[in-house]
Amino acid sequence: MSGTRRRVTQRDIARISGVSQATVSLVLNNRLDAGVRIAPETRERVLDAIRSTGYVADPVARRLADRYNRIVGVFTYEPVFPSGTRDFYHPFLVGIEESAERLGCDLLLLTSAPVQDGRRRIFAEGSRIRLADGCVLLGRDLDRGDLTRLLAEGIPFVSVGRRDDAGGPVPYVGADYPAATAALVRRAAALGHTGVAYIGSGAGPESFADRLRGFNAAAAGLDARHLPEAVPAALDAAVAEGVTALFLEEPADAPAVTAWARAKGLDIPSDLSLVALGDPTRPVSFDLDVTGFTIPRREMGRQALDVFGALLEDAETDTQRLLPCELHDGTTLTGRNRP
Repeated sequence: MSGTRRRVTQRDIARISGVSQATVSLVLNNRLDAGVRIAPETRERVLDAIRSTGYVADPVARRLADRYNRIVGVFTYEPVFPSGTRDFYHPFLVGIEESAERLGCDLLLLTSAPVQDGRRRIFAEGSRIRLADGCVLLGRDLDRGDLTRLLAEGIPFVSVGRRDDAGGPVPYVGADYPAATAALVRRAAALGHTGVAYIGSGAGPESFADRLRGFNAAAAGLDARHLPEAVPAALDAAVAEGVTALFLEEPADAPAVTAWARAKGLDIPSDLSLVALGDPTRPVSFDLDVTGFTIPRREMGRQALDVFGALLEDAETDTQRLLPCELHDGTTLTGRNRP
């Protein structure tokens, strides 16, 4: 037998037996808890594939069950419990908790990290990150130095949200903001809007840059502009120059933009259309059903734990995932009724 023959993996067993890799893992670990039910014929099919291939679980691939504490750290760069942000972060945490329960892991919320230069630091003196088997990272803007060190030291981690490379590919589960934003720009163009504006920084966190990239790609050929802030002077100039649809990077700015429009005698949407690029990151009170998209926050949390578990087990999986956003029709994007 050649010494270079590829080792049979759980992924191979899943393909041969026609089940998911998660099912193979459950059969191997004899997991019947948490309400998991595997049909006897399915279990036998997996066992037959194991016997026929001579599959032997690599001890390294069993680390989650046999060598680790089964504790997943959750590190947040921003507070997630104050009233100003809890509604935005709550679905992420629910998804993380659901997957942790299914994987049989406990969650450790890493709250003792001190704030340095206005930000929490994972590797500050006294950090307890190594109490956990690794961590899931939450936050709009992650520290690149932390990401680089996590990769360099081989600490298993997954970011909730797409992240640029930091000395190597960063494992993440993010939202496909470019595709969702581009779809809404194309919808506006199809409704007759030729003047469009993106309101927001479009820089800094990857989520902002992704939205602006999607906007620019779809707005090619339109009279498109970028307004870094939703300030009255900039909005006045944009509308005077023919902008008829505004795309908000921060949906929580919608009430302020609407108040400005009403003060100018502009009706939304007949005079000016409004599109929200995601979910508000702070609570807002609003009387319009804003057109836009919703972020798959709960599913992002769920899959972040799935990727984390795969990293611990050395299982083959896609460690960089972008999930589709769901477009929301709303009532604030309509066709042009005037030239």
